[in-house]
Amino acid sequence: MPINYLRSLADHRRNQMADRHLGYALAFVAGATNAGGFLAVGQYTSHMTGIASLMADAAALGQLTIAAAAFISLITFVLGAATTALLTNWAGRRHLRSRFALSLLLEALLLLLFGLAGSYLTAIRELAAPTTVLLLCYIMGLQNAVITKISSATIRTTHITGIVTDIGIELGKLLYYNRAVNNHLQAVRANRAKLQLHSLLLLSFAIGGILGAMSFKRFGFIATVPLAIGLALLAAMPIFDDLYAAGRTPVSPKKDG
Repeated sequence: MPINYLRSLADHRRNQMADRHLGYALAFVAGATNAGGFLAVGQYTSHMTGIASLMADAAALGQLTIAAAAFISLITFVLGAATTALLTNWAGRRHLRSRFALSLLLEALLLLLFGLAGSYLTAIRELAAPTTVLLLCYIMGLQNAVITKISSATIRTTHITGIVTDIGIELGKLLYYNRAVNNHLQAVRANRAKLQLHSLLLLSFAIGGILGAMSFKRFGFIATVPLAIGLALLAAMPIFDDLYAAGRTPVSPKKDG
């Protein structure tokens, strides 16, 4: 992969192509992590709608322990998103190129921790499962906030309800037959670029989910390590650029006399 292309994916200077390609990559990671996490702990960790519904149902049925666990999962997702906001604003104030890459690197490190520590956690599953759920919820919140900030909320990667809805809307426009030309009525036209974007995001999430589930079933927790490496590669160049810039010693102008 060319260095300049790799640099552009997580750099602070953005264009639509970089946003889309990063979105596809992160949708793949989210699908794989979500599916693998389900096999690990029996719960999807990016689906906050489901978790909020679980919390409400459990509270209504008097299952306070389950309701509390769902509430904590929800809060952990929020904390992940808040972490991204803190990192991007901190780096932005310092004019760093890695303002978006920092969250991706943190996500990579946490996924690496999850993958490497997973084999040890299976021995203490009753204690490890709740911790794993919270870790994955935090990671998903972290990631979703990154692409949301990068794309000004036009791209989401950790859940697909909105994506599927937008696909349906654009398909409805595409299939609509404009029977007659009327100067007072605007013709219905599908946003083909939006339809393509969301279709590819859905496809990336689905492929990630399939491969993630298959890999986790075959290799266990270690299957998340390639995902962590991929995220680290996405984050590497902007962070390297900042470190290189920080290491350069400015030359002070000589004073006359």
